[in-house]
Amino acid sequence: MKIAGIQFACSKDKDKNIESALRTLDVAVEKGANIVCFQELFNLYWFPKERNDHAFEMAEETTGFTVSAMREKAKAAGIVIVLPIFERDGSRYFNSCVVLDERGEIGGIYRKIHVPNIPLWEEKLYFAEGDKGFPVFETKYGKVGIQISWDNLYPEGTRILALKGADIVFAPTACAFKSQHIWQTVISGNAITNGLFIMRVNRVGSEEMQDFYGMSFCVNPEGELIGGPTGITDSVLLADIDFEYLQHVKREWPLLKERKPSVYGELLTGT
Repeated sequence: MKIAGIQFACSKDKDKNIESALRTLDVAVEKGANIVCFQELFNLYWFPKERNDHAFEMAEETTGFTVSAMREKAKAAGIVIVLPIFERDGSRYFNSCVVLDERGEIGGIYRKIHVPNIPLWEEKLYFAEGDKGFPVFETKYGKVGIQISWDNLYPEGTRILALKGADIVFAPTACAFKSQHIWQTVISGNAITNGLFIMRVNRVGSEEMQDFYGMSFCVNPEGELIGGPTGITDSVLLADIDFEYLQHVKREWPLLKERKPSVYGELLTGT
């Protein structure tokens, strides 16, 4: 089974970004991808770099044009799409991923839980903390979990996804500057300690205040690269997923079976 991650440079023209995404998606489909994940906030320039109330106008409901266009693609190609969007839900706004199944139906939504508030990532102004927990989406091609950007830096979330049976975790990110070593180390560690595949899909392109460096990659349950890193230009990252190998690693490294929940109580009482 093959999965793909799509990174491409975004402009301030949302429609053109969607056109680029659809065109690049066709490439992934031609190469045999069964599940495709886009970068964080894939159809927008990185507006959280600063505070601007007008940015809320770019948010969409899951019934909006972006999701509808991708639903048609998913159905026509018979693929699963992990679609990171700026979601509006009534009067609330989230940094979300909509999961579209091979029939073009919405299989569920994941909302980013750990929302940073640091220079150039002023996300708390725009996004409420995710309220859907850590869902695992059962798709035709495997059980999928999602960790958007900073969520990957909190190992509890990845552990929950593993305990719920996730085979693959997709990690859409929006990282700039020199942080590739940190992300590759953290994500490889999460894959090893939880016995699953993880694909990180990072933004790319030079915007007003940031240079997003791409370097998307996929690691297997032993932390080895099986795809990427990509470069700093528009790219389609491909990786082959072997479920028999996944089960072999879980037998050789039965880490989840050897957990001791009875002695982890301090995690619940710590501050």
